[in-house]
Amino acid sequence: MKIPKSQKKYCPFCRKHTQHTLEEAKRKPRRQNTKSQRRFLRKMAGYGSFPKENPKGREKPTRKLDFRYKCAVCGKKHTSGTGFRVKKVEMSVPEKKQ
Repeated sequence: MKIPKSQKKYCPFCRKHTQHTLEEAKRKPRRQNTKSQRRFLRKMAGYGSFPKENPKGREKPTRKLDFRYKCAVCGKKHTSGTGFRVKKVEMSVPEKKQ
């Protein structure tokens, strides 16, 4: 899927349509200190077999993309929607018309 690197979108901070640049958010590891994660790790740290079903291999075939749009006027970033699943993404620079 080809997506243009710069688009004209609505900026909620400027409250008008401005030019935006597109960037993909970096993936961060899960937080290990949340109560639910500590409970899950404690349950998985059993001896012998797993007390819960093994979570390996349950992931989806594609990841949800998280795009951030940066306004060229105010410089603030915002997201649009909740993301979508796609196998391959190519950010393209729009060609200049002569």
